Amino acid sequence: MLDINHKLLVELQEKYNKKSDLKKLSYLLDKGSLFDILNVQNHENTNFIFSKEIKTLNITNQKASGRCWIFAGLNFLREKVVTKYGITDSSFELSENYVAFYDKLEKINFFIESIDDFLTCDQDDRTLRHILSTGVQDGGQWDMFVSVVKKYGIVPKYAMEETFSSSATKGINSLINLTLKKYAFSARKLGSKDKIKELKITTLDNLYSLLCLLYGNPPKNFSFEYLDKDKEYHQKYLTPLELFEETIGSKIDDYISIINAPTKDKPFYKTFTVSYLGNVVSGKEIFYLNLEIDELQDLVSKQIEDGEIVWFGADVSQFHGRQDAIFNDLSYPFDDIIGYSTEVSKETSLDYGISQMNHAMCFTGLNKIDGKVNRYKVENSWGTGSLHLGYWVMSKTWFEKFVFQVVIDKKYLNEKQLKALNEKPIVLLPWDPMGSLAD
Repeated sequence: MLDINHKLLVELQEKYNKKSDLKKLSYLLDKGSLFDILNVQNHENTNFIFSKEIKTLNITNQKASGRCWIFAGLNFLREKVVTKYGITDSSFELSENYVAFYDKLEKINFFIESIDDFLTCDQDDRTLRHILSTGVQDGGQWDMFVSVVKKYGIVPKYAMEETFSSSATKGINSLINLTLKKYAFSARKLGSKDKIKELKITTLDNLYSLLCLLYGNPPKNFSFEYLDKDKEYHQKYLTPLELFEETIGSKIDDYISIINAPTKDKPFYKTFTVSYLGNVVSGKEIFYLNLEIDELQDLVSKQIEDGEIVWFGADVSQFHGRQDAIFNDLSYPFDDIIGYSTEVSKETSLDYGISQMNHAMCFTGLNKIDGKVNRYKVENSWGTGSLHLGYWVMSKTWFEKFVFQVVIDKKYLNEKQLKALNEKPIVLLPWDPMGSLAD
């Protein structure tokens, strides 16, 4: 057994004192971050020039909320809206608040319905504890986005603007989860599905009113006004579902979540779902196809080169410079400074909770040298306060290590990949790392 005693502490201090390079660096770190000091620019990987670039609209800002997956999803859809109607206004935006309202409402109902399965189990049942501790969050997945917009449609941002609470969600999330945990306690105390029907309705009614109070009342229809490329004015009344159907409709089902999870429990060319993960009770099941990382990169290239942006999920807590707007592991050579290796495989990162998807964005461009991609252009939702006014650059090596999911039109999949889609999904446990939410 290793015990940290006085003798060991003396030995450790003596060894550190002999590491003169570290001691010198410590003077700099009194006033600065190790990430800032080690931000080594690798221009071949981070130069903000791209051989293929899709012109997109202004950067959006999720502010103090975890709605990146909604922002990325609506950034993807608004490109189809402006193409459909010939809109040239670069500030055009779809209402994230509208989608977030119904996502929250559906997640509340999803939680309530999930508790039905745990009315009589032990209090320390692991799945029940997971559901209670997770509660209702801002975060989500692509298939959850699809479920909401297929059911409720989309509206321009001016039809349901942001509110303070929609942009800063900590308070409302706390209130919702307090109410839901109280519901779970009361439902389990009653102990029968027949006895909790009224409790369900009352809880849903109270939380619907809370959402209206803090997010606003979602429109049932709206006046759609815009100027086309010839500066001609257009106006018509639409419902949210009509705008969705005119823009993409059932075509949205052609977009498939492709993941890269190189772990022993997830064979490639197999499909997966995650138990107790979702928002709309009757909505789209979470569905992934697991492929090798070079296949993800190839599919992303095909879709971008065909002129269509790509929704993706990654771990943005790793090796990024917010002011410089770069995702590049090679810009942060920590091991050269600290004197030991921190390198682990992607498999180990997933298995040991080192890395998992936590943020969604869109690829809008790429750069090829001698036919090989070395970097990507990324549309983020963190506002314009960075070097490239909200757009980022990502190196190929960062993609390989920290991109876990891309959403691809199945027309770009090859025969083997398409065949794999017919596999019955393997059901993953609720706490599996591939069930993490982008926020």
